Amino acid sequence: MIRRAVFLDRDGVINVSPPKGEYVQEWAGFTFLESSFDWVRLFNALDLLVIVVTNQRGVALGRMTQADVDDIHQQMLEEFSLRGCRVDDVFVCPHEEGTCECRKPRPGMVLAAQKKWNLDLAGSLMIGDSDSDFELARTCGLRFLRAENGRLVQG
Repeated sequence: MIRRAVFLDRDGVINVSPPKGEYVQEWAGFTFLESSFDWVRLFNALDLLVIVVTNQRGVALGRMTQADVDDIHQQMLEEFSLRGCRVDDVFVCPHEEGTCECRKPRPGMVLAAQKKWNLDLAGSLMIGDSDSDFELARTCGLRFLRAENGRLVQG
């Protein structure tokens, strides 16, 4: 069965984005944007898969480990569940810029999700807060909405 999905960037969409050049390195530094819970509840009700796609270059820079990122995501998923909603999957690019095909705006994470979940990309949506999120959506044929301060604005 072909499914539709909503791809969510993490920093700036689900949680408060750290200052430029900084990274959320541990769970204590992760602050949810409250609107993300309502959005995910809505997407769940519409039977859309909810998939997070996030660049985490801090791993390549040695600011945190992949285990730190995995721990943050496990606790993030648990908090969504406690709030009555579900994120179906998380794809992470831990690489340095220019060294892989998965770092946004390159399509690797979306294509991996498409293969894993049998997704209809033309019927899916990307919500992000950056130009690289917009470029990813355009490259993959996804609709796009921009998030700013916990609100959805035009793409």
